[in-house]
Amino acid sequence: MAFRKAYQNILETIGDTPMVRMNRICKHIPATIYAKVEYFNPGHSVKDRMALQMIEDAEKEGKLKAGGTVIECTSGNTGMGLALACIVKGYKLICTLSDKQSKEKMDILRAMGAEVIVCPTNVAPDHPDSYYSVAEKLNKEIPNSFYPYQYDNLSNRKAHYQTTGPEIWEQTEGKITHFVVGVGTGGTVSGVGKYLKEKNPNIKIWGADTYGSVFKKYHETGEFDENEIYSYITEGIGEDILPKNVDFDLIDHFEKVSDKDGALYTRELARKEGLFLGYSAGSAYGVIEQMKDQLGPDDVVVVLFHDHGSRYVGKVFNDDWMRDRGFLNDRNRTALDLVNKHIDKPLVCIGSEELLSNAIAKLKQYDISQIPVVRDGDFVGSIDERHIFKVLSNGSVQNGLKVKDVMGDPFPIIDSDEEIKEVMRRVTKDNPAVLVRLDSERHHIITRHDLIAAMS
Repeated sequence: MAFRKAYQNILETIGDTPMVRMNRICKHIPATIYAKVEYFNPGHSVKDRMALQMIEDAEKEGKLKAGGTVIECTSGNTGMGLALACIVKGYKLICTLSDKQSKEKMDILRAMGAEVIVCPTNVAPDHPDSYYSVAEKLNKEIPNSFYPYQYDNLSNRKAHYQTTGPEIWEQTEGKITHFVVGVGTGGTVSGVGKYLKEKNPNIKIWGADTYGSVFKKYHETGEFDENEIYSYITEGIGEDILPKNVDFDLIDHFEKVSDKDGALYTRELARKEGLFLGYSAGSAYGVIEQMKDQLGPDDVVVVLFHDHGSRYVGKVFNDDWMRDRGFLNDRNRTALDLVNKHIDKPLVCIGSEELLSNAIAKLKQYDISQIPVVRDGDFVGSIDERHIFKVLSNGSVQNGLKVKDVMGDPFPIIDSDEEIKEVMRRVTKDNPAVLVRLDSERHHIITRHDLIAAMS
Protein backbone atom coordinates (compact mmCIF):
# COMPACT_ATOMS: atom_id res chain seq x y z
CA MET A 1 0.00 0.00 0.00
CA ALA A 2 1.35 3.44 -0.96
CA PHE A 3 0.16 6.82 0.29
CA ARG A 4 0.37 9.98 -1.77
CA LYS A 5 2.27 12.01 0.85
CA ALA A 6 4.47 9.20 2.14
CA TYR A 7 7.90 8.14 0.83
CA GLN A 8 8.62 4.52 0.00
CA ASN A 9 12.21 4.67 1.32
CA ILE A 10 14.67 7.17 2.73
CA LEU A 11 16.36 7.73 -0.66
CA GLU A 12 13.24 9.43 -2.00
CA THR A 13 13.75 12.27 0.47
CA ILE A 14 17.04 13.37 -1.11
CA GLY A 15 16.99 16.83 -2.71
CA ASP A 16 14.58 19.78 -2.75
CA THR A 17 16.51 21.38 0.11
CA PRO A 18 15.47 24.87 1.27
CA MET A 19 16.91 28.24 0.33
CA VAL A 20 17.23 30.51 3.37
CA ARG A 21 18.01 34.22 3.30
CA MET A 22 20.83 35.31 5.59
CA ASN A 23 20.26 38.58 7.39
CA ARG A 24 22.51 39.33 10.34
CA ILE A 25 25.95 37.97 9.57
CA CYS A 26 26.02 39.76 6.22
CA LYS A 27 24.16 42.96 7.09
CA HIS A 28 27.23 45.00 6.11
CA ILE A 29 27.31 43.48 2.60
CA PRO A 30 25.12 45.26 0.01
CA ALA A 31 24.08 42.11 -1.88
CA THR A 32 21.15 39.80 -1.10
CA ILE A 33 22.61 36.54 0.18
CA TYR A 34 20.86 33.18 0.37
CA ALA A 35 22.03 29.86 1.80
CA LYS A 36 21.27 26.60 0.02
CA VAL A 37 21.09 24.45 3.15
CA GLU A 38 22.05 20.90 2.20
CA TYR A 39 21.90 19.38 5.67
CA PHE A 40 18.17 18.91 5.06
CA ASN A 41 19.09 15.86 3.00
CA PRO A 42 18.55 12.62 4.99
CA GLY A 43 22.27 12.02 5.39
CA HIS A 44 22.67 15.67 6.44
CA SER A 45 24.91 16.65 3.54
CA VAL A 46 25.00 17.57 -0.14
CA LYS A 47 26.83 14.30 -0.83
CA ASP A 48 23.60 12.28 -0.62
CA ARG A 49 22.77 13.47 -4.13
CA MET A 50 25.89 12.23 -5.87
CA ALA A 51 26.24 9.08 -3.75
CA LEU A 52 22.86 7.84 -4.94
CA GLN A 53 23.62 8.87 -8.53
CA MET A 54 26.91 6.95 -8.53
CA ILE A 55 25.22 3.80 -7.20
CA GLU A 56 22.30 3.95 -9.62
CA ASP A 57 24.54 4.62 -12.61
CA ALA A 58 26.81 1.72 -11.59
CA GLU A 59 23.77 -0.56 -11.39
CA LYS A 60 22.65 0.47 -14.88
CA GLU A 61 26.14 -0.10 -16.28
CA GLY A 62 26.46 -3.53 -14.63
CA LYS A 63 29.37 -2.45 -12.41
CA LEU A 64 27.44 -3.19 -9.24
CA LYS A 65 25.51 -6.42 -8.80
CA ALA A 66 23.30 -7.89 -6.07
CA GLY A 67 25.17 -8.69 -2.86
CA GLY A 68 28.14 -6.54 -3.89
CA THR A 69 30.47 -4.42 -1.79
CA VAL A 70 30.89 -0.68 -2.27
CA ILE A 71 34.34 0.68 -1.34
CA GLU A 72 34.99 4.41 -1.21
CA CYS A 73 37.60 6.89 0.05
CA THR A 74 35.68 9.69 1.72
CA SER A 75 35.91 12.61 4.14
CA GLY A 76 32.76 11.18 5.71
CA ASN A 77 29.79 12.77 4.00
CA THR A 78 29.93 10.77 0.78
CA GLY A 79 30.27 7.69 2.95
CA MET A 80 27.05 8.60 4.74
CA GLY A 81 25.21 9.04 1.44
CA LEU A 82 26.55 5.72 0.23
CA ALA A 83 25.54 4.10 3.53
CA LEU A 84 21.92 5.13 2.99
CA ALA A 85 21.95 3.79 -0.56
CA CYS A 86 23.63 0.55 0.48
CA ILE A 87 21.16 -0.05 3.31
CA VAL A 88 18.15 0.36 1.02
CA LYS A 89 19.68 -1.58 -1.87
CA GLY A 90 21.35 -4.36 0.15
CA TYR A 91 25.07 -3.73 -0.43
CA LYS A 92 27.99 -3.89 2.01
CA LEU A 93 29.99 -0.67 2.46
CA ILE A 94 33.67 -0.10 3.31
CA CYS A 95 34.88 3.48 3.79
CA THR A 96 38.48 4.65 3.99
CA LEU A 97 38.97 7.99 5.77
CA SER A 98 42.00 10.13 6.59
CA ASP A 99 42.78 10.54 10.26
CA LYS A 100 42.01 14.28 10.23
CA GLN A 101 38.29 13.59 9.86
CA SER A 102 36.13 14.09 12.92
CA LYS A 103 35.38 11.20 15.27
CA GLU A 104 31.68 12.00 14.87
CA LYS A 105 31.86 11.18 11.15
CA MET A 106 33.54 7.85 11.83
CA ASP A 107 31.06 6.94 14.56
CA ILE A 108 28.08 7.83 12.36
CA LEU A 109 29.38 5.68 9.50
CA ARG A 110 29.84 2.73 11.83
CA ALA A 111 26.36 3.29 13.24
CA MET A 112 25.01 3.03 9.70
CA GLY A 113 26.67 -0.34 9.16
CA ALA A 114 29.80 0.74 7.28
CA GLU A 115 33.24 -0.71 7.93
CA VAL A 116 35.61 2.21 8.55
CA ILE A 117 39.34 2.09 7.83
CA VAL A 118 41.34 5.11 9.07
CA CYS A 119 44.41 6.12 7.04
CA PRO A 120 47.15 8.72 7.67
CA THR A 121 46.67 12.24 6.31
CA ASN A 122 50.30 13.24 5.89
CA VAL A 123 51.20 10.91 3.02
CA ALA A 124 51.22 11.46 -0.74
CA PRO A 125 48.09 10.42 -2.68
CA ASP A 126 50.00 7.54 -4.33
CA HIS A 127 51.46 6.28 -1.04
CA PRO A 128 50.22 2.74 -0.28
CA ASP A 129 48.80 3.93 3.07
CA SER A 130 46.81 6.86 1.66
CA TYR A 131 43.06 6.55 1.83
CA TYR A 132 42.94 6.57 -1.98
CA SER A 133 45.42 3.69 -2.30
CA VAL A 134 43.83 1.58 0.43
CA ALA A 135 40.40 1.83 -1.20
CA GLU A 136 41.85 0.93 -4.60
CA LYS A 137 43.69 -2.06 -3.14
CA LEU A 138 40.56 -3.37 -1.43
CA ASN A 139 38.61 -3.02 -4.65
CA LYS A 140 41.13 -5.25 -6.42
CA GLU A 141 41.10 -7.84 -3.63
CA ILE A 142 37.37 -8.13 -2.90
CA PRO A 143 35.23 -9.96 -5.50
CA ASN A 144 32.04 -8.28 -6.74
CA SER A 145 33.12 -4.91 -5.37
CA PHE A 146 32.62 -1.43 -6.80
CA TYR A 147 34.92 1.54 -6.19
CA PRO A 148 32.95 4.71 -7.12
CA TYR A 149 35.97 7.02 -6.66
CA GLN A 150 33.93 10.18 -6.33
CA TYR A 151 36.80 12.39 -7.53
CA ASP A 152 36.81 11.13 -11.11
CA ASN A 153 33.32 9.60 -11.32
CA LEU A 154 31.34 12.02 -13.47
CA SER A 155 28.07 10.78 -12.00
CA ASN A 156 29.06 13.11 -9.16
CA ARG A 157 28.88 16.17 -11.43
CA LYS A 158 25.80 14.79 -13.18
CA ALA A 159 23.80 14.64 -9.93
CA HIS A 160 24.21 18.36 -9.33
CA TYR A 161 23.56 19.29 -12.94
CA GLN A 162 20.28 17.39 -12.80
CA THR A 163 19.08 18.39 -9.32
CA THR A 164 20.97 21.05 -7.34
CA GLY A 165 21.44 23.48 -10.21
CA PRO A 166 17.79 23.46 -11.33
CA GLU A 167 16.63 23.85 -7.71
CA ILE A 168 18.79 26.95 -7.21
CA TRP A 169 17.63 28.48 -10.50
CA GLU A 170 13.98 27.92 -9.65
CA GLN A 171 14.27 29.02 -6.01
CA THR A 172 15.84 32.35 -7.05
CA GLU A 173 13.44 32.70 -10.01
CA GLY A 174 16.48 33.06 -12.24
CA LYS A 175 17.74 36.15 -10.37
CA ILE A 176 20.95 34.55 -9.07
CA THR A 177 24.14 36.47 -9.99
CA HIS A 178 26.78 34.59 -7.95
CA PHE A 179 27.12 30.98 -6.81
CA VAL A 180 29.63 30.25 -4.02
CA VAL A 181 30.64 26.78 -2.84
CA GLY A 182 33.56 24.93 -1.31
CA VAL A 183 35.44 22.78 -3.82
CA GLY A 184 36.68 19.29 -2.98
CA THR A 185 35.80 16.58 -5.49
CA GLY A 186 34.43 19.32 -7.75
CA GLY A 187 31.10 17.69 -8.47
CA THR A 188 28.93 20.35 -6.85
CA VAL A 189 30.68 23.40 -8.26
CA SER A 190 30.93 21.90 -11.76
CA GLY A 191 27.45 20.40 -11.96
CA VAL A 192 25.69 23.47 -10.56
CA GLY A 193 28.01 25.80 -12.44
CA LYS A 194 27.34 24.12 -15.78
CA TYR A 195 23.57 24.32 -15.31
CA LEU A 196 23.60 27.95 -14.18
CA LYS A 197 26.00 29.08 -16.92
CA GLU A 198 23.73 27.48 -19.51
CA LYS A 199 20.84 29.50 -18.11
CA ASN A 200 22.84 32.72 -17.81
CA PRO A 201 26.54 32.82 -18.77
CA ASN A 202 26.99 36.03 -16.75
CA ILE A 203 26.50 34.21 -13.43
CA LYS A 204 29.77 34.18 -11.48
CA ILE A 205 30.95 30.88 -9.99
CA TRP A 206 33.26 31.32 -6.98
CA GLY A 207 35.00 28.36 -5.37
CA ALA A 208 36.29 28.21 -1.80
CA ASP A 209 39.78 26.74 -1.58
CA THR A 210 42.07 26.35 1.42
CA TYR A 211 45.75 26.94 2.08
CA GLY A 212 47.57 23.67 1.38
CA SER A 213 45.44 22.90 -1.69
CA VAL A 214 46.44 23.11 -5.35
CA PHE A 215 43.20 24.44 -6.86
CA LYS A 216 43.68 28.21 -6.85
CA LYS A 217 47.18 28.29 -8.32
CA TYR A 218 46.35 25.63 -10.92
CA HIS A 219 43.26 27.58 -11.99
CA GLU A 220 45.20 30.82 -12.36
CA THR A 221 48.46 29.51 -13.88
CA GLY A 222 47.83 26.00 -15.20
CA GLU A 223 50.70 24.79 -12.99
CA PHE A 224 50.30 21.89 -10.60
CA ASP A 225 52.67 23.11 -7.91
CA GLU A 226 53.58 20.46 -5.34
CA ASN A 227 55.01 23.23 -3.15
CA GLU A 228 51.42 24.39 -2.65
CA ILE A 229 50.57 21.09 -0.97
CA TYR A 230 50.78 20.82 2.79
CA SER A 231 48.59 19.60 5.61
CA TYR A 232 45.56 21.66 6.59
CA ILE A 233 42.74 21.26 9.08
CA THR A 234 39.62 22.24 7.15
CA GLU A 235 37.55 19.23 6.16
CA GLY A 236 35.81 18.61 2.86
CA ILE A 237 37.41 21.24 0.60
CA GLY A 238 40.72 21.59 -1.20
CA GLU A 239 42.76 18.76 -2.71
CA ASP A 240 46.29 17.57 -3.38
CA ILE A 241 45.10 16.05 -6.67
CA LEU A 242 43.14 17.33 -9.68
CA PRO A 243 39.82 15.45 -9.73
CA LYS A 244 38.21 14.97 -13.14
CA ASN A 245 34.99 16.38 -11.73
CA VAL A 246 36.53 19.84 -11.37
CA ASP A 247 35.78 21.76 -14.57
CA PHE A 248 38.13 24.71 -14.15
CA ASP A 249 36.67 26.48 -17.19
CA LEU A 250 33.34 26.88 -15.39
CA ILE A 251 34.84 28.48 -12.28
CA ASP A 252 35.41 32.23 -12.43
CA HIS A 253 37.50 32.51 -9.29
CA PHE A 254 39.03 30.47 -6.47
CA GLU A 255 39.43 32.19 -3.12
CA LYS A 256 41.58 30.69 -0.36
CA VAL A 257 40.16 30.87 3.16
CA SER A 258 42.35 29.97 6.13
CA ASP A 259 41.60 27.15 8.57
CA LYS A 260 41.11 29.73 11.31
CA ASP A 261 38.74 31.98 9.37
CA GLY A 262 36.69 29.01 8.19
CA ALA A 263 36.28 27.80 11.76
CA LEU A 264 35.35 31.22 13.12
CA TYR A 265 32.79 31.90 10.37
CA THR A 266 31.26 28.47 10.99
CA ARG A 267 30.66 29.39 14.62
CA GLU A 268 29.38 32.82 13.64
CA LEU A 269 26.84 31.34 11.21
CA ALA A 270 25.40 29.29 14.06
CA ARG A 271 25.26 32.23 16.44
CA LYS A 272 23.89 34.85 14.07
CA GLU A 273 21.77 32.87 11.60
CA GLY A 274 20.80 29.75 13.51
CA LEU A 275 22.57 27.65 10.87
CA PHE A 276 24.41 24.82 12.62
CA LEU A 277 26.81 23.86 9.86
CA GLY A 278 29.98 21.97 9.07
CA TYR A 279 33.50 23.39 8.82
CA SER A 280 33.46 23.98 5.06
CA ALA A 281 30.39 26.22 5.37
CA GLY A 282 32.50 28.78 7.20
CA SER A 283 35.06 28.65 4.41
CA ALA A 284 32.37 29.13 1.75
CA TYR A 285 30.93 32.11 3.59
CA GLY A 286 34.47 33.44 4.07
CA VAL A 287 34.72 33.81 0.29
CA ILE A 288 31.82 36.26 0.38
CA GLU A 289 33.39 38.27 3.19
CA GLN A 290 36.75 38.44 1.43
CA MET A 291 35.18 39.43 -1.90
CA LYS A 292 32.38 41.67 -0.65
CA ASP A 293 33.86 44.69 -2.44
CA GLN A 294 32.89 43.03 -5.73
CA LEU A 295 29.22 42.78 -4.74
CA GLY A 296 26.51 45.40 -5.19
CA PRO A 297 22.88 45.98 -4.16
CA ASP A 298 21.49 44.28 -7.27
CA ASP A 299 23.44 41.05 -6.75
CA VAL A 300 21.79 37.85 -5.55
CA VAL A 301 24.36 35.48 -4.06
CA VAL A 302 23.67 31.84 -3.29
CA VAL A 303 26.19 30.05 -1.06
CA LEU A 304 25.83 26.30 -0.69
CA PHE A 305 26.40 24.91 2.79
CA HIS A 306 27.46 21.28 2.56
CA ASP A 307 26.62 19.60 5.84
CA HIS A 308 25.47 19.73 9.45
CA GLY A 309 27.40 20.89 12.50
CA SER A 310 26.66 17.74 14.50
CA ARG A 311 29.69 16.17 12.83
CA TYR A 312 32.00 18.84 14.22
CA VAL A 313 30.96 19.27 17.86
CA GLY A 314 34.30 17.82 18.97
CA LYS A 315 36.21 20.23 16.74
CA VAL A 316 34.95 23.58 15.48
CA PHE A 317 32.28 23.84 18.17
CA ASN A 318 34.61 22.74 20.96
CA ASP A 319 36.38 25.63 22.69
CA ASP A 320 39.31 23.49 23.84
CA TRP A 321 39.95 22.23 20.29
CA MET A 322 39.74 25.77 18.95
CA ARG A 323 41.98 27.15 21.68
CA ASP A 324 44.63 24.46 21.16
CA ARG A 325 44.99 25.63 17.56
CA GLY A 326 45.09 29.31 18.41
CA PHE A 327 41.71 29.94 16.80
CA LEU A 328 39.97 31.51 19.77
CA ASN A 329 40.60 35.22 20.00
CA ASP A 330 38.71 38.50 20.22
CA ARG A 331 37.22 37.88 16.77
CA ASN A 332 34.70 35.36 18.08
CA ARG A 333 34.35 36.70 21.61
CA THR A 334 31.09 38.52 22.02
CA ALA A 335 29.42 41.18 24.12
CA LEU A 336 27.77 38.40 26.11
CA ASP A 337 31.20 37.04 27.09
CA LEU A 338 31.96 40.38 28.77
CA VAL A 339 28.53 40.73 30.35
CA ASN A 340 28.66 37.22 31.81
CA LYS A 341 31.35 38.35 34.23
CA HIS A 342 28.82 40.51 36.09
CA ILE A 343 25.46 39.34 34.74
CA ASP A 344 24.36 38.34 38.24
CA LYS A 345 24.41 41.99 39.29
CA PRO A 346 21.42 44.25 38.48
CA LEU A 347 21.68 47.02 35.91
CA VAL A 348 21.76 50.25 37.92
CA CYS A 349 19.58 52.98 36.36
CA ILE A 350 18.29 56.44 37.33
CA GLY A 351 15.01 58.08 36.41
CA SER A 352 15.10 61.24 34.32
CA GLU A 353 12.88 63.05 36.81
CA GLU A 354 15.03 62.16 39.80
CA LEU A 355 17.26 64.72 41.47
CA LEU A 356 20.83 64.89 40.24
CA SER A 357 21.93 64.42 43.83
CA ASN A 358 20.32 60.94 43.71
CA ALA A 359 22.43 60.07 40.65
CA ILE A 360 25.60 61.16 42.47
CA ALA A 361 24.63 59.04 45.44
CA LYS A 362 24.10 55.98 43.23
CA LEU A 363 27.46 56.42 41.54
CA LYS A 364 29.12 56.47 44.96
CA GLN A 365 27.01 53.60 46.34
CA TYR A 366 27.79 51.18 43.51
CA ASP A 367 31.30 52.53 42.80
CA ILE A 368 30.51 53.11 39.13
CA SER A 369 31.36 55.90 36.71
CA GLN A 370 28.27 56.02 34.51
CA ILE A 371 24.59 55.23 34.72
CA PRO A 372 21.76 54.88 32.14
CA VAL A 373 18.79 57.24 32.45
CA VAL A 374 15.28 55.82 32.02
CA ARG A 375 11.78 57.14 31.54
CA ASP A 376 8.66 54.96 31.22
CA GLY A 377 10.86 51.89 30.73
CA ASP A 378 12.90 53.40 27.89
CA PHE A 379 16.54 54.48 27.90
CA VAL A 380 16.47 58.23 27.25
CA GLY A 381 19.89 59.43 28.35
CA SER A 382 23.01 58.83 30.39
CA ILE A 383 24.90 60.32 33.27
CA ASP A 384 28.64 59.87 33.75
CA GLU A 385 31.49 61.51 35.64
CA ARG A 386 31.87 64.19 32.96
CA HIS A 387 28.35 65.49 33.52
CA ILE A 388 28.81 65.50 37.29
CA PHE A 389 32.19 67.22 37.06
CA LYS A 390 30.80 69.92 34.78
CA VAL A 391 28.03 70.74 37.26
CA LEU A 392 30.37 70.69 40.24
CA SER A 393 32.94 72.91 38.50
CA ASN A 394 30.24 75.53 38.02
CA GLY A 395 29.31 75.49 41.69
CA SER A 396 27.48 73.19 44.04
CA VAL A 397 24.61 71.06 42.82
CA GLN A 398 21.55 73.28 43.08
CA ASN A 399 18.46 72.13 44.92
CA GLY A 400 15.88 70.81 42.47
CA LEU A 401 18.32 70.18 39.62
CA LYS A 402 17.12 67.04 37.89
CA VAL A 403 18.90 64.34 35.96
CA LYS A 404 17.14 65.33 32.73
CA ASP A 405 18.65 68.83 33.02
CA VAL A 406 22.24 67.60 32.65
CA MET A 407 22.06 64.11 31.09
CA GLY A 408 23.81 63.21 27.86
CA ASP A 409 22.75 60.97 24.98
CA PRO A 410 21.62 57.41 25.79
CA PHE A 411 24.22 54.68 25.54
CA PRO A 412 24.12 52.72 22.25
CA ILE A 413 22.25 49.40 22.47
CA ILE A 414 23.85 46.33 20.86
CA ASP A 415 22.91 42.66 20.59
CA SER A 416 24.55 40.13 22.89
CA ASP A 417 26.21 38.32 19.98
CA GLU A 418 28.07 41.36 18.66
CA GLU A 419 31.81 40.78 18.49
CA ILE A 420 34.14 42.61 20.86
CA LYS A 421 35.52 44.64 17.98
CA GLU A 422 32.05 46.10 17.44
CA VAL A 423 31.78 46.92 21.16
CA MET A 424 35.14 48.68 21.00
CA ARG A 425 33.98 50.69 18.00
CA ARG A 426 30.97 51.95 19.95
CA VAL A 427 32.86 52.80 23.15
CA THR A 428 34.64 56.08 22.35
CA LYS A 429 36.13 59.13 24.02
CA ASP A 430 32.68 60.70 24.16
CA ASN A 431 30.74 57.51 24.87
CA PRO A 432 31.97 55.51 27.87
CA ALA A 433 29.63 52.51 27.65
CA VAL A 434 27.13 50.44 25.66
CA LEU A 435 24.01 48.59 26.72
CA VAL A 436 23.70 44.93 25.75
CA ARG A 437 20.25 43.60 24.87
CA LEU A 438 19.86 40.22 26.60
CA ASP A 439 16.19 39.75 25.70
CA SER A 440 13.08 41.88 25.14
CA GLU A 441 13.10 43.10 28.74
CA ARG A 442 16.65 42.74 30.11
CA HIS A 443 19.74 44.81 29.36
CA HIS A 444 23.22 45.01 30.84
CA ILE A 445 26.14 47.37 30.49
CA ILE A 446 29.70 47.16 29.16
CA THR A 447 32.09 49.96 30.11
CA ARG A 448 35.59 51.01 29.17
CA HIS A 449 36.77 49.27 32.32
CA ASP A 450 35.23 45.96 31.13
CA LEU A 451 36.98 46.27 27.77
CA ILE A 452 40.33 47.09 29.31
CA ALA A 453 40.03 44.10 31.65
CA ALA A 454 39.11 41.81 28.75
CA MET A 455 41.96 42.96 26.54
CA SER A 456 44.70 42.95 29.18
